[in-house]
Amino acid sequence: STTSPYLYNRPATMMRFGSAAKVLAFSARRPTVSSRVLNASLLTRMSMSTAPPAVKPINPEFSSGPCKKRPGYNVALLDSRTAGRSHRSKIGKERLAHAISETKRILGVPEGYHVGIVPASDTGAYEMAMWNMLGQRNVDICHWESFGKGWFADAVSHLKLRDTVEVTEFTADYGELPDLSKTNPDHDICFTFNGTTSGVRVPDGCDFISDSRTGLTLCDATSACFAMDMPWEKLDVTTYSWQKVLGGEGGHGVLILSPRAVERLESYTPENRPLPKIFRLTKKGKFEAGIFKGATINTPSMLAVEDYNDALAWADSIGGVPALKQLSLDNLAVIEDFVEANDWIEFLAKDPAIRSSTSVCLTLDLSADQIKQFVKLLEDEGVALDIGGYRDAPPSIRIWCGSTVEKPDVEALMPWLTWAYEQVKA
Repeated sequence: STTSPYLYNRPATMMRFGSAAKVLAFSARRPTVSSRVLNASLLTRMSMSTAPPAVKPINPEFSSGPCKKRPGYNVALLDSRTAGRSHRSKIGKERLAHAISETKRILGVPEGYHVGIVPASDTGAYEMAMWNMLGQRNVDICHWESFGKGWFADAVSHLKLRDTVEVTEFTADYGELPDLSKTNPDHDICFTFNGTTSGVRVPDGCDFISDSRTGLTLCDATSACFAMDMPWEKLDVTTYSWQKVLGGEGGHGVLILSPRAVERLESYTPENRPLPKIFRLTKKGKFEAGIFKGATINTPSMLAVEDYNDALAWADSIGGVPALKQLSLDNLAVIEDFVEANDWIEFLAKDPAIRSSTSVCLTLDLSADQIKQFVKLLEDEGVALDIGGYRDAPPSIRIWCGSTVEKPDVEALMPWLTWAYEQVKA
């Protein structure tokens, strides 16, 4: 046994919930080796042969969502007191409130900001903010990948904002950023902090956002929160899903509101815009503060909430956001060294200043069909699961390097990339 439930003894063991016999998660698939820390040149030399590399990642899960569980995760360690209980019960409300308070503390959310658990993942949280708040003034929408493009389409086609206000689109191709400095501080600004499907993030600090702005900023930070520094003073609405950096379960979103966002909710009611119950953040013109204390709009999965509480405890135990950020950066560095040593693979984001450390997107010197073969070959070998590029992105692969992914697994994967490339290219 270990002294802490967050210590991780590789390889991972089976996980059970309470006394249930059903195995819910990983079991060990590969033997460990005495040393797996390989530099970029060694990774390349090992993979020059057509023979498969000798070492496989112990955990081949590199999905960009839902993402790999934290190291040492064991479902039997989850607090089961809420199993079979109402989310309105005393214990249910306590555990929801605990998740909210720990989120605030670990993320360093400023006093006066509100954190709420809402339905439908990051998508639900962001749409909730758009439908409640946009339309009071002109809007600048910045996008450079599929989800940001979706926010723009919803604003124009479904909210029909151009019927009442100006909507300016700032866009760029996959792998690039638009000129964010051209956004207007008197407008509401919608943007994605980290483009999960393009591997492009905004620069540190969000300096394009004015401290004296009169508009609101709406930030989709789903694959950034916990792995990147969030400049809270620049962000009025921030959304994320705990299925990303912390490896939580899907289906729930987190909505973080600044005092300025709350003021907008209480001072502006969109005309002719009926809101479904799961989108309503006000009641009789007043902010529904209870939502942000654990009184969720609808019934959450209390198992998913406890899974999130477990992830928060793990994050805190290793040093919080600074440690989580460094884990992700270390993973990215492995791939950066590999790309530097191989001319057949490139980052979709060529500028390191805007390169994501979580959703790492890579182009290959292969056709679209060959990339599909490449991805399938690695999956068939059990070394990399779910690394195909997003369906709307250019032909590419996407390797999740968030904080729950372990560096030795990324290192072990690199020779396999060369091996698969050689097999497909032959």
